[in-house]
Amino acid sequence: MLTIQNLHKAYQTHTVLDQVSLELPQGQVLAVLGRSGCGKTTLLKALAGLLTLDAGSINWAGESMDAVPSREREMVYLFQEPLLFPHLSVFENLAYGLRVRKEAEAQVQQKVVQMLQELELQEHAQKKPSHLSGGQRQRVAFGRAIIFLPRVLLLDEPFASLDAQSRASMQRLFLRLARKYNITALFVTHEVKEALLVGDRFAYMAAGKLQVYTSKDAFIADPQTGVRDELAFWSALEQQTTYQP
Repeated sequence: MLTIQNLHKAYQTHTVLDQVSLELPQGQVLAVLGRSGCGKTTLLKALAGLLTLDAGSINWAGESMDAVPSREREMVYLFQEPLLFPHLSVFENLAYGLRVRKEAEAQVQQKVVQMLQELELQEHAQKKPSHLSGGQRQRVAFGRAIIFLPRVLLLDEPFASLDAQSRASMQRLFLRLARKYNITALFVTHEVKEALLVGDRFAYMAAGKLQVYTSKDAFIADPQTGVRDELAFWSALEQQTTYQP
């Protein structure tokens, strides 16, 4: 279980994390909804060890992560833009983390071949990232992030730059592999439908404060999330487009 307690981060007089706490069981995805600038990215970077907190604690399975360097936390941050090694092939990008961990070459080969199949990128294994579409590059980045089964996957609006079709495809891929590999994740988004689709649990962030909900119904019902209003809007729009007098 991931447990964070009273995380606080401020830049001079501007507070970006305000006593943030949560518990997330292993294998669950917490969808974090919020507007730009509310502190979502700062929260993910704090968990990944990419910034220093002013106060608070981060624990995984009862073990404190506070003094653990970023590279040893196994909490992987997946950016909106796929940060792939441009000089390496798809195969070698996927293999990179395994090689850093000095896994046996036979295991590296086996895991990468399996991941290529999961990502439906077998035919692109020897291509460089510059020869892939945006959706394909994001698939490689996602596969590289989960291939060594990190403790926690931290997703910062990972599909926001994709077109609608590619985004829907990546959402389906994420859901399938999250279930298969029992992934524990925080999935940050400002899209209501995406949050409802990917989350097992739900939270809303505003002005550095995180509200975690006990159920999807509670998340939808809270006026501050805007979820109910947006769902009503799309429902009304659908009725208008289907009704042709």
